[in-house]
Amino acid sequence: MNATFSATTGVSPPASCPDADQDDVRIDSGQNGHEGSSDAGTAPLHPCDAAGDDVSTHASCEGSACTELHGAHTEPAAAPVALPHDLPIFLVGMMGAGKTTIGRTLARMLGREFIDLDHELEARCGVRVPVIFEIEGEPGFRRREAAVLAECTQRRGIVLATGGGAVLAPENRRHLKERGVVLYLSASVDELFRRTCRDRNRPLLATADPRGTLRTLMTLRDPLYRETAHLIVETGCTPVNVLVKNLLPTLIAFEKTP
Repeated sequence: MNATFSATTGVSPPASCPDADQDDVRIDSGQNGHEGSSDAGTAPLHPCDAAGDDVSTHASCEGSACTELHGAHTEPAAAPVALPHDLPIFLVGMMGAGKTTIGRTLARMLGREFIDLDHELEARCGVRVPVIFEIEGEPGFRRREAAVLAECTQRRGIVLATGGGAVLAPENRRHLKERGVVLYLSASVDELFRRTCRDRNRPLLATADPRGTLRTLMTLRDPLYRETAHLIVETGCTPVNVLVKNLLPTLIAFEKTP
């Protein structure tokens, strides 16, 4: 039987929440468990992308919308929260789920190193993900992704944000599930589309119907995310700082079983 955890600070958001003004996160425990456009190499960096944030979690990063998502950027840093283990924490989920932004915030609150798998791959290849897709296609990108994932998942005491398609390979799923604690950041297709519709850095969404593409990808990948995950986090419209603070007690109490 699956255990269910919840940490709520308000009412549950609807499937589509354009106002993003409700604070709710549901964290479920289960035992079954920058993918952009070929022209993105020349696209100007988003203001928060330049700072290392995942643009996909922004409806708009101008003015109050950015503050609403992240909380105040100048908020004093609290003392790190220690987990009772040094197992790595792996974040999986669709493009636009907020893996980079949530992962970076989680790492800061835990006093851990944060690694973004796509950024790590880009650093090793010397080019952006869209360029790898353009030159080698998705199969070539997936081979490189698997090699970097196999190495990074062996590192203790980190928070690792994976790419949306990292779970497609059975070997990747095995590495993630066996070597650390896997969090599936879940969001509705409508919410994912809202977060990614202005982002040109998504090769797989460079289609005539990106919302339909997201729906197709979700149908294929959602079972794999759930198979791999130890905990499922419904991100909804919760501000990142609130979501992560609500998640911390569950991570502290969570005991991984073989």
